[in-house]
Order: sequence, then C-alpha cells, then structure tokens
Amino acid sequence: MHSPTDHTARLRGAAVGAASGAVAIFAHGLGGGTTAPAGSALALLFAACALIGVIVAAVRPGYGPIALMGMLAAGQGIGHIALSMSPGHHHHAASPAMLVAHLIAIPVGAMAIRAAEAGMRRAVTSVRRFILALADAPVPAERGARPTATAERATARLLAVTPGIARRGPPARARHLSHLAPA
Repeated sequence: MHSPTDHTARLRGAAVGAASGAVAIFAHGLGGGTTAPAGSALALLFAACALIGVIVAAVRPGYGPIALMGMLAAGQGIGHIALSMSPGHHHHAASPAMLVAHLIAIPVGAMAIRAAEAGMRRAVTSVRRFILALADAPVPAERGARPTATAERATARLLAVTPGIARRGPPARARHLSHLAPA
C-alpha cells in the first residue's frame, strides 16, 4: 500500500524536466539542429523544462511506467518545440535519427526514473526504521549508589552495639513494687 503523500514527486518532476531538456537537445542535434543552444532558445528550453518538472511533481500520476513514459514524451516534445522556436533554427522535418533518439529515450528514461524512485523509497524507509529503532532502544536502568565496604562495616558495628530489641521484663518501678505486694 502506498502512502497518500508521495515523497518522490519532486524527484520525479526534476528527473522528467532534466531528461526532457537533455534528450531534446540531443535529438535536436541528431535532426540537424544546433547541439549547443544559446540565448533565447536556451532560456526558453530551461523555462519549458522547469514548467514540465513542476507539473509532473504536482500531478499524481498512476504508478505505472506508461504514465511516466507519457510525461517524458510530452516533456521532450515541448522541449523540442522550445528549441525549434529559436531564431537560428534550420531543420524543418523530423529526421529518422531524431525520432529514434526520442523513441529510445522515452522507455529508457522511464525505467531509470522508476528505479530512482524505488531506490529513494527504500532508502527513506530504511532510515526511518533505523531512527525508530534507536528511539525504541531499551535504556539501561540506573544502578543505585552501592555502599562502600567501610560503610557496610560501620552499619554492622552500630547494629552490634545497639540491639534492636530491648531487655525483657517489667519496668524497674514495677519490680520495686512487686516485693511490697501481699503474697
């Protein structure tokens, strides 16, 4: 059962945004475009990829790889469009190399992101269990102060000198009066 709060959403958003930008630049270069965008094209690509990352992090997708592949495909398409809007853009048609790069990057990227999410969940779970185990660890009981040998001998000597039981018999005054009584 998954937690209602998805702690890996930001990781997924950042990974989809970064992968979309990287693959868009790579595939755009394979298609005949520039491999090192500069100026407005680069700024537009960064803005588009940041927006894609934020949207992916905010939307709670299904946990299947198909949904993640759809997000990656949309991100790469938007990244490619952002690069195509640059003033010095020269290629007009989609080349086979560019399409192959996009089609390979989508499932490979989805598998890598899913593996990173699973690893992150396992790491967080392990750290959480470790911290809870430390919090529940038994604390050794404090020992009372053990009396020293000299204190034990002093206590024994005191008991020998002053016995706990008084002498038996009637009080001294009653003894004195007992021989005056008629027999």
